[in-house]
This record gives sequence, C-alpha cells and structure tokens, in this order.
Amino acid sequence: MEIDQGLLDALQNAKHVLVFTGAGVSAESGIPTFRDALVGLWARFDPAVLATREAFRRDPTFVWGWYEWRRMQVCNAQPNLAHRAIAELSAIVPKLTLVTQNVDDLHERAGSIEVIHLHGSLNKPRCFACARFAIDPGCVKTH
Repeated sequence: MEIDQGLLDALQNAKHVLVFTGAGVSAESGIPTFRDALVGLWARFDPAVLATREAFRRDPTFVWGWYEWRRMQVCNAQPNLAHRAIAELSAIVPKLTLVTQNVDDLHERAGSIEVIHLHGSLNKPRCFACARFAIDPGCVKTH
C-alpha cells in the first residue's frame, strides 16, 4: 500500500495519533452494522427487545442467544485491510490511541494493542449486578 509522503511525514512528526473507528470498518469483514437501512441489524431486530436491561431480564435466554449469534459472526470474520493498516500505523507513529465503537475484536486480531471499546466487547460481557466480567468466577459464585 502506498501512502502519500506528506501524510506520512505528518504522522511521523505527530506526538500522538488518535484513530476513531465505527461500524464501517468491520462491515468490510462481513459484520452487519446496526443502522444501515437495508442490511442493518435494527432493520431485522427490535432494539427494545434485545438491547436493554429490561429485555435481558424479561428473556435472558433469547437475548444471550442473539448475542452468541453475533459473537459467532465475529469469530468467523477476518480482519480486513483497514484493521491491518491501523495496526501497522502504530509502528510508524510515536503513540497511537485506537478508539472504536465496535464490539468485535477484529482490531486486536489485526495486531492493534490497547483498543478502547466504547460500547464494550462481545467477548467480555459484564454482570448486571456488579459490573465485573461475567466470565469472572468470583462473579458467577456470588450472583
């Protein structure tokens, strides 16, 4: 991949580069977005039924099943050129912070380190009662 020399110079001279990504970066890997009118997840599923505390309390088996379906989509997806380019960028800038709205782990699998997930991660569900990761044995024993 060829990078414009002016951009490359600016990046190399930067003290800190912030990269912010959203659903579009993972859509290329086959991960459905939420809001796309034709193929978005909310075009097929009601967020009030799946993406609230009340929905989880009302039908946890259904909601866990939906999130497991999404998690399996991510497990079967591969990082794309954008994920890899961002990971490679961290090697040429002094400091890179990567913030994503995505709940997948494609940035990490492409080689990015210290990814900030604004909306959490499908691979790290949290307990409603104590906010610890749900796979934490201490959480399972007490809740």
